Amino acid sequence: MRPLCKCKQRPCAVNYKKGTKTFYRSLCERCLRNGVNYGVPMWKQRGYDKKDYCEKCAFESNHSEQFNVYHIDGDLKNCRPNNLKTICANCQRLLQKQGVKWKQGDLLPDF
Repeated sequence: MRPLCKCKQRPCAVNYKKGTKTFYRSLCERCLRNGVNYGVPMWKQRGYDKKDYCEKCAFESNHSEQFNVYHIDGDLKNCRPNNLKTICANCQRLLQKQGVKWKQGDLLPDF
């Protein structure tokens, strides 16, 4: 079985084959071309993990694709844990449509 790349998303690239044995590189093709953290969101690089529920409406799901990471202050480079919240796709659309920040409702950022 192929080992995983350092990005932990794709299998390592094949380096060469000698007889029946296959030798692998330490990185996948994408990381070899673009760098190890290419395509990995900054919030994930900083150690934030998406939760399996919405922190705004408490919607729960087994599918992480239904959730997005929301930056409370709107600055995508500010990836401190107290600035990041996991919200469902519906809540994100409502926040974008209304044009308001996280301050609506009774939820406050964690400090």
